[in-house]
Amino acid sequence: MERTPPRTPAAIQLAANIDAYKSLAAQQIMAANGAYTFNGRLPPLLPAIVVLDLSVGPDGELKSVRVHRSRDSEASAAALAAVRRVQELFPPAAHLMHRHARTFDFSETFLFNEQYRFQLRTLSGPQ
Repeated sequence: MERTPPRTPAAIQLAANIDAYKSLAAQQIMAANGAYTFNGRLPPLLPAIVVLDLSVGPDGELKSVRVHRSRDSEASAAALAAVRRVQELFPPAAHLMHRHARTFDFSETFLFNEQYRFQLRTLSGPQ
């Protein structure tokens, strides 16, 4: 799937550190998955939590995504599909990459409710 470039140069400036980058990437994932997310407080007991490892190239192209941790195959499949629904390139990551690295690697945690709708840990409030 070909991805389109990021929307604005302002997004590049906001990704000054890893936390800012993760926040921008999480916003893109949420924006591409409105029908699959939920807002508001997290439930006291989350039925499924999935941690994904993402690898992004210097230009923001998603190179790989894999499940790092999960106990629920349905939630894992939903989390992987959510990342793959993002049509735009993620923000450029070259400035955050280690000297000889080919990718910028980070993780994101998907917090699922009983309807298998999710919030992302990077953007969610306290539980």
